[in-house]
Amino acid sequence: MQLVVGRIVRPHGILGEVVVDVRTDEPGERFVPGSVLVTDPGRRAAPGVPPTLTIETVRPHQNRLLVVFDGVYDRDLADGLRGVLLCVDSADVPTNDDPDEFSDFELVGLAAVSPEGETYGEVVRIDHAPSSDLLVLRRPDGRNALVPFVKAIVPEVDVAGGRVVVTPPEGLFDL
Repeated sequence: MQLVVGRIVRPHGILGEVVVDVRTDEPGERFVPGSVLVTDPGRRAAPGVPPTLTIETVRPHQNRLLVVFDGVYDRDLADGLRGVLLCVDSADVPTNDDPDEFSDFELVGLAAVSPEGETYGEVVRIDHAPSSDLLVLRRPDGRNALVPFVKAIVPEVDVAGGRVVVTPPEGLFDL
């Protein structure tokens, strides 16, 4: 499974440098010279988007990174990468020892259930909001619901058992 660690926003300057929006908690491990990142499989059909990009240089810039990839040395090539997602294989991500911390890929696909076992839906993605992360559930009727990923509402995460226990406040699924 591919994990998104960044997204190329736009070119920066005329020498192939691009602005990257970081989507990982470990940018210092993922974005270093020599790192090879897989490009979003959905964008590979676009002309000029290679299956992998190797980082040549990286530097911080306004809460983002400025990156030069090997072989991308002009603005036109860099512009062709606009919107490309940068990924790593989940098998390359070390497991976390903190029992209260989870990677997105561990949560996606889990069943969301009540303490009594009633099915609320399936976790289809995680939205990272400023105040708290949100579990995006696909409800049995096909609609999506947002559940704040906080201990008071999601008291139990059982990755091995394939479920998260949700105690929704009144009206949460009526929104």
